[in-house]
Amino acid sequence: MPPVALRPLRHRDFALVWTGGLVSNAGTWMETVAVGTLIKASTGRDALVAVAAVASFLPIGVLSPLGGALADRLERRRFIVATNCFEALIAALLAFVALRGLATVPVVTGLVFLQGCSGALRLPFQQAILPDLVPPEDLLGAVSLGSTQYNAGRVIGPVAAALLIARYSVAAAFAVNAASFLAVVVAVSLIKVPRPLATGSEGVLRRIIEGGRAARAEPACRSALLLVALVSFTVAPFIALIAGRAGALVVGSEKAVARATGTLTTAQGVGAVVGALLVPTLAARFGRRRMLMLNLLLSPALVTAYAWAPSIPLAVAAMVSLGATYIGVLSGLQAVVQLRAPREYRGRILSLFFVALGTLYPLGALWQGSLGDVIGLRWATTIGAVALAAVIIALAITRPAVLASLDPAPDPAPDPAPEPEPVGADEPPLPPP
Repeated sequence: MPPVALRPLRHRDFALVWTGGLVSNAGTWMETVAVGTLIKASTGRDALVAVAAVASFLPIGVLSPLGGALADRLERRRFIVATNCFEALIAALLAFVALRGLATVPVVTGLVFLQGCSGALRLPFQQAILPDLVPPEDLLGAVSLGSTQYNAGRVIGPVAAALLIARYSVAAAFAVNAASFLAVVVAVSLIKVPRPLATGSEGVLRRIIEGGRAARAEPACRSALLLVALVSFTVAPFIALIAGRAGALVVGSEKAVARATGTLTTAQGVGAVVGALLVPTLAARFGRRRMLMLNLLLSPALVTAYAWAPSIPLAVAAMVSLGATYIGVLSGLQAVVQLRAPREYRGRILSLFFVALGTLYPLGALWQGSLGDVIGLRWATTIGAVALAAVIIALAITRPAVLASLDPAPDPAPDPAPEPEPVGADEPPLPPP
């Protein structure tokens, strides 16, 4: 019997999608490091690094509701293939402009924005098929493995990017990312998923509104959406600003900044992989909500330790721990939504999760990057961490029901005892439903 965290890989379709996603995510993180390195080394401004992150991620907050409404109606597999092909084309264009010396900040920002728009529409489709790939008892493990895959790409991608940039140029990292999208195209082409359970024939706006009402009616989903918004604005911006932190810790050329950025990004990925693999086991032993609350409380302390680390080795140590707790927060909150959202509204409610993440994370990054240019990135990161800790404590005191609802799945009710067989009956009674 495989460990709890690895059981979803027994299912062929999930294993295919997971493997293809691992290759693609590694390429995406190569591009992330390349973009941050290019802008930081050429401008020296944290705010412009944050602007590129905003351009890449903000579309999730704007277009995810549209993607969620479409994901509850359109054939999901074909849409995922089409958007991955489009994003591969954009990555190839990034490689071209970098190779020809045309990769100015506006050009790079515009291209990653187009890529982000495609990803924003695709994400609800991709997440909505997950419960169709594994049985319910393996869903939490599948969510955690999804986080593991994403962050394994964070480990592999930055290392590969640093090597390619040092040996060749940022254009090479962009080119490899373009090729990596084909792994998802092949994997998704080999699976079968049922069509969504379309409800009604109303327009897109009406469907989005109904998804919002369904999320508001479910206390666990409502609480998860609130908390992911808070975490995204206050703590998550450290991800977008890794290149800025790396630039403050090293003095040197573009290649030196690339190496430091890759090292810190990889450290976060290592921690996130370890954390994601431990989530199902620890949750089964200590309780899902208890582990989620522990990670919520540890994240502000660890991001502050990372911000004030005086050297690369200490920053790496803090980043590994931060990566583990941060992914515990995100996977825990996403599991709440995956398991509590009604099936017919799943795509739309998941899109609201990504709206919260996709809107507040880039805005927080832009705010912290701009503030960091004035008072220093350390202080900007610390202010965000203190704000999150204060809100969680305030909720625990004044609104305990918000935190109490954060169990991804309620304990199942005991099976009713079977009715005794009537005396003289020719056939046994039907089992209880």
